[in-house]
Amino acid sequence: MDHDDALTLVVVRHGQTPMTVTGAYSGSSVPGPGLTAAGRVQAAQAADLVVRIGRSAWPELAHPGAVLASPMVRAGETAAAVGRRVGLPVEIEPALAEADFGAWEGLTAAEIDLGWPGHLRRWHLEPELRAPGGESLVDVGVRVRPVLDALVAGGPGRTVVAVTHSITTRVAVGLVLGAPPTTWSRVRVGPGTVSILRLRPAGDHEVRVVGMPPGR
Repeated sequence: MDHDDALTLVVVRHGQTPMTVTGAYSGSSVPGPGLTAAGRVQAAQAADLVVRIGRSAWPELAHPGAVLASPMVRAGETAAAVGRRVGLPVEIEPALAEADFGAWEGLTAAEIDLGWPGHLRRWHLEPELRAPGGESLVDVGVRVRPVLDALVAGGPGRTVVAVTHSITTRVAVGLVLGAPPTTWSRVRVGPGTVSILRLRPAGDHEVRVVGMPPGR
């Protein structure tokens, strides 16, 4: 298959933030935090990999022609690094925001377990279960799926970069694989990592790469 039969979606998770370091849940109910110094390095390294797509990396794919980003500060800062490197403006896509963790915002897993014993584990395993005052995995899927559908409808033979978050990336990978929502939490992507998804109108999507670390 050549690059003209599919839309290529390059999904970049934002770089490290202070809450990544502490292990706190950082969702979409607040715009921050921004990147740490290490996170800015990761963003630059991810941008260096993205600019090589269609050239020295994955030459069979089209070179990126658009950059989308979640409205969160950390995603915007990462997307700005990518956009500068590939010479493209960044378009904000609200549906790419991280899951809304509601009352869990800013808390670590241990703190969540103290206040809501067992709920966090259930949230990861029971995809329709919502965080208190927030979203479920299925809720995230409901808003991410139309973005994927719109990209496919825009035509094949293109590469679009989407800078987003951990849960949003897991959900996108799960949707592309056609995997049940109960398995979406099994996907792991670190800060600044790059994943490559191939989307086709017939639905025979494929996953090329998941969670490639920056600097590779």
